[in-house]
Amino acid sequence: MADEDKNEQEEQQPQAEEAPEETPAAEEEEAPAEEEAPAGEAGEAPAEEAEEASAEEAPVEEELTPKQRRKLERSRAGGPAGPQRSPQERASQRAERRRRAAVERGRYRRKRRERRGERRSGTAAAERGPGKRKVRLGTVVSSRSAKTITVRIERARRDPGYEKIVRRSNTVHAHDERDEASEGDVVRVVETRPMSRTKRWRLLEVVERAR
Repeated sequence: MADEDKNEQEEQQPQAEEAPEETPAAEEEEAPAEEEAPAGEAGEAPAEEAEEASAEEAPVEEELTPKQRRKLERSRAGGPAGPQRSPQERASQRAERRRRAAVERGRYRRKRRERRGERRSGTAAAERGPGKRKVRLGTVVSSRSAKTITVRIERARRDPGYEKIVRRSNTVHAHDERDEASEGDVVRVVETRPMSRTKRWRLLEVVERAR
Protein backbone atom coordinates (compact mmCIF):
# COMPACT_ATOMS: atom_id res chain seq x y z
CA MET A 1 0.00 0.00 0.00
CA ALA A 2 2.84 2.37 0.80
CA ASP A 3 4.39 1.67 -2.62
CA GLU A 4 1.16 2.49 -4.37
CA ASP A 5 0.84 5.82 -2.49
CA LYS A 6 4.37 6.78 -3.47
CA ASN A 7 3.72 5.98 -7.11
CA GLU A 8 0.53 8.14 -7.10
CA GLN A 9 2.40 11.08 -5.50
CA GLU A 10 5.19 10.80 -8.09
CA GLU A 11 2.63 10.81 -10.91
CA GLN A 12 0.87 13.89 -9.48
CA GLN A 13 4.05 15.90 -9.02
CA PRO A 14 5.03 15.93 -12.71
CA GLN A 15 1.52 16.99 -13.66
CA ALA A 16 1.67 19.87 -11.19
CA GLU A 17 5.04 20.87 -12.59
CA GLU A 18 3.79 20.75 -16.17
CA ALA A 19 0.83 23.06 -15.44
CA PRO A 20 2.96 26.15 -14.74
CA GLU A 21 4.78 25.58 -18.03
CA GLU A 22 1.52 26.10 -19.98
CA THR A 23 0.56 29.39 -18.28
CA PRO A 24 3.41 31.50 -19.69
CA ALA A 25 2.48 30.46 -23.21
CA ALA A 26 -1.15 31.40 -22.60
CA GLU A 27 -0.05 34.73 -21.14
CA GLU A 28 2.14 35.35 -24.17
CA GLU A 29 -0.80 34.66 -26.50
CA GLU A 30 -3.22 36.90 -24.53
CA ALA A 31 -0.77 39.73 -24.02
CA PRO A 32 -0.89 41.07 -27.60
CA ALA A 33 -4.70 41.11 -27.49
CA GLU A 34 -4.60 43.15 -24.30
CA GLU A 35 -1.99 45.44 -25.79
CA GLU A 36 -4.12 45.96 -28.93
CA ALA A 37 -7.20 46.98 -26.92
CA PRO A 38 -5.72 50.28 -25.66
CA ALA A 39 -4.67 51.10 -29.21
CA GLY A 40 -8.26 50.70 -30.38
CA GLU A 41 -9.54 52.79 -27.50
CA ALA A 42 -6.96 55.40 -28.22
CA GLY A 43 -8.16 55.50 -31.83
CA GLU A 44 -11.79 55.95 -30.79
CA ALA A 45 -11.09 58.69 -28.29
CA PRO A 46 -9.62 61.20 -30.80
CA ALA A 47 -12.60 60.64 -33.11
CA GLU A 48 -15.05 61.45 -30.31
CA GLU A 49 -13.02 64.50 -29.33
CA ALA A 50 -13.02 65.67 -32.95
CA GLU A 51 -16.81 65.33 -33.17
CA GLU A 52 -17.27 67.27 -29.93
CA ALA A 53 -14.92 69.99 -31.13
CA SER A 54 -16.75 70.28 -34.47
CA ALA A 55 -20.09 70.43 -32.63
CA GLU A 56 -18.77 73.22 -30.40
CA GLU A 57 -17.31 75.12 -33.36
CA ALA A 58 -20.58 74.90 -35.41
CA PRO A 59 -22.45 78.21 -34.98
CA VAL A 60 -25.87 77.96 -33.39
CA GLU A 61 -28.32 79.65 -35.76
CA GLU A 62 -30.72 81.77 -33.75
CA GLU A 63 -34.21 82.52 -34.98
CA LEU A 64 -33.86 85.69 -37.03
CA THR A 65 -36.47 88.24 -37.94
CA PRO A 66 -37.30 88.71 -41.66
CA LYS A 67 -35.35 91.97 -41.71
CA GLN A 68 -32.26 90.34 -40.16
CA ARG A 69 -32.58 87.40 -42.56
CA ARG A 70 -32.63 89.73 -45.59
CA LYS A 71 -29.66 91.63 -44.24
CA LEU A 72 -27.75 88.38 -43.75
CA GLU A 73 -28.56 87.24 -47.29
CA ARG A 74 -27.35 90.57 -48.71
CA SER A 75 -24.11 90.31 -46.76
CA ARG A 76 -23.52 86.77 -48.07
CA ALA A 77 -24.30 87.69 -51.67
CA GLY A 78 -21.28 87.86 -53.94
CA GLY A 79 -20.41 90.47 -56.53
CA PRO A 80 -18.87 93.92 -56.43
CA ALA A 81 -20.11 96.41 -53.90
CA GLY A 82 -22.53 99.06 -55.12
CA PRO A 83 -21.83 102.78 -55.10
CA GLN A 84 -22.34 104.82 -51.98
CA ARG A 85 -25.79 106.43 -51.84
CA SER A 86 -27.13 109.33 -49.85
CA PRO A 87 -30.26 108.94 -47.68
CA GLN A 88 -32.27 110.95 -50.24
CA GLU A 89 -31.22 108.64 -53.06
CA ARG A 90 -32.12 105.56 -51.02
CA ALA A 91 -35.53 107.01 -50.19
CA SER A 92 -36.22 107.85 -53.84
CA GLN A 93 -35.17 104.37 -55.00
CA ARG A 94 -37.33 102.76 -52.31
CA ALA A 95 -40.32 104.86 -53.40
CA GLU A 96 -39.73 103.85 -57.03
CA ARG A 97 -39.59 100.16 -56.10
CA ARG A 98 -42.84 100.48 -54.16
CA ARG A 99 -44.50 102.32 -57.06
CA ARG A 100 -43.50 99.58 -59.51
CA ALA A 101 -44.74 96.90 -57.09
CA ALA A 102 -48.07 98.74 -56.75
CA VAL A 103 -48.44 98.93 -60.54
CA GLU A 104 -47.73 95.19 -60.89
CA ARG A 105 -50.12 94.39 -58.07
CA GLY A 106 -52.89 96.48 -59.64
CA ARG A 107 -52.35 94.81 -63.02
CA TYR A 108 -52.53 91.36 -61.46
CA ARG A 109 -55.73 92.19 -59.56
CA ARG A 110 -57.41 93.63 -62.67
CA LYS A 111 -56.63 90.48 -64.63
CA ARG A 112 -57.97 88.36 -61.80
CA ARG A 113 -61.22 90.35 -61.68
CA GLU A 114 -61.59 90.02 -65.46
CA ARG A 115 -61.13 86.26 -65.27
CA ARG A 116 -63.74 86.06 -62.52
CA GLY A 117 -66.13 88.18 -64.58
CA GLU A 118 -65.66 85.90 -67.59
CA ARG A 119 -66.54 82.85 -65.50
CA ARG A 120 -69.63 84.51 -64.05
CA SER A 121 -70.90 86.11 -67.25
CA GLY A 122 -73.17 83.11 -68.01
CA THR A 123 -75.31 83.51 -64.88
CA ALA A 124 -77.49 86.57 -64.41
CA ALA A 125 -77.54 88.25 -61.02
CA ALA A 126 -80.57 87.34 -58.95
CA GLU A 127 -83.05 90.18 -58.45
CA ARG A 128 -83.62 90.92 -54.82
CA GLY A 129 -86.96 92.30 -53.69
CA PRO A 130 -88.96 92.57 -50.51
CA GLY A 131 -89.67 89.23 -48.91
CA LYS A 132 -93.11 87.85 -48.22
CA ARG A 133 -94.47 89.08 -44.91
CA LYS A 134 -96.01 86.72 -42.39
CA VAL A 135 -99.76 86.93 -41.80
CA ARG A 136 -101.32 85.40 -38.67
CA LEU A 137 -104.87 84.93 -37.36
CA GLY A 138 -105.45 85.52 -33.64
CA THR A 139 -107.76 86.70 -30.91
CA VAL A 140 -107.52 90.10 -29.22
CA VAL A 141 -106.96 89.64 -25.50
CA SER A 142 -106.40 93.31 -24.61
CA SER A 143 -107.12 96.67 -26.26
CA ARG A 144 -106.68 99.04 -23.32
CA SER A 145 -103.56 100.77 -24.72
CA ALA A 146 -103.95 103.52 -27.31
CA LYS A 147 -103.40 102.29 -30.88
CA THR A 148 -102.12 98.97 -29.56
CA ILE A 149 -103.78 95.59 -29.23
CA THR A 150 -102.52 92.38 -27.70
CA VAL A 151 -103.23 89.36 -29.89
CA ARG A 152 -102.94 85.71 -28.85
CA ILE A 153 -101.97 83.49 -31.79
CA GLU A 154 -102.74 79.81 -31.35
CA ARG A 155 -101.37 77.03 -33.50
CA ALA A 156 -101.91 73.28 -33.50
CA ARG A 157 -99.37 70.84 -34.93
CA ARG A 158 -98.85 67.12 -34.85
CA ASP A 159 -95.90 66.11 -32.71
CA PRO A 160 -93.51 63.99 -34.83
CA GLY A 161 -92.56 61.76 -31.89
CA TYR A 162 -95.83 61.19 -30.10
CA GLU A 163 -98.05 61.76 -33.17
CA LYS A 164 -100.50 63.79 -31.11
CA ILE A 165 -101.96 67.22 -31.77
CA VAL A 166 -100.01 69.73 -29.66
CA ARG A 167 -101.47 73.22 -29.20
CA ARG A 168 -99.20 76.16 -28.54
CA SER A 169 -99.85 79.88 -28.33
CA ASN A 170 -97.85 83.08 -28.16
CA THR A 171 -98.81 86.70 -27.60
CA VAL A 172 -97.79 89.64 -29.79
CA HIS A 173 -98.43 93.38 -29.74
CA ALA A 174 -99.94 94.82 -32.93
CA HIS A 175 -100.41 98.41 -34.06
CA ASP A 176 -104.07 99.48 -34.46
CA GLU A 177 -104.04 102.96 -36.00
CA ARG A 178 -107.83 103.66 -35.72
CA ASP A 179 -108.57 101.52 -32.65
CA GLU A 180 -110.89 99.28 -34.68
CA ALA A 181 -110.40 96.06 -32.73
CA SER A 182 -111.77 95.36 -29.31
CA GLU A 183 -111.25 92.59 -26.78
CA GLY A 184 -112.46 89.19 -28.01
CA ASP A 185 -112.33 90.01 -31.76
CA VAL A 186 -110.74 87.63 -34.21
CA VAL A 187 -108.24 89.65 -36.25
CA ARG A 188 -105.62 89.13 -38.91
CA VAL A 189 -102.22 90.77 -38.31
CA VAL A 190 -99.20 91.15 -40.58
CA GLU A 191 -95.60 91.65 -39.62
CA THR A 192 -94.11 95.09 -40.19
CA ARG A 193 -91.19 97.31 -39.26
CA PRO A 194 -90.60 97.92 -35.53
CA MET A 195 -93.27 100.39 -34.40
CA SER A 196 -92.06 100.49 -30.78
CA ARG A 197 -90.00 98.43 -28.37
CA THR A 198 -92.43 95.48 -28.49
CA LYS A 199 -94.63 96.11 -31.56
CA ARG A 200 -93.56 94.21 -34.69
CA TRP A 201 -97.06 93.53 -36.10
CA ARG A 202 -99.84 95.63 -37.61
CA LEU A 203 -103.62 95.08 -37.75
CA LEU A 204 -104.67 94.02 -41.23
CA GLU A 205 -108.40 93.42 -40.76
CA VAL A 206 -111.03 92.37 -38.24
CA VAL A 207 -112.28 88.95 -39.27
CA GLU A 208 -115.00 88.43 -36.63
CA ARG A 209 -116.41 90.68 -33.95
CA ALA A 210 -116.81 89.51 -30.38
CA ARG A 211 -120.35 88.51 -29.36
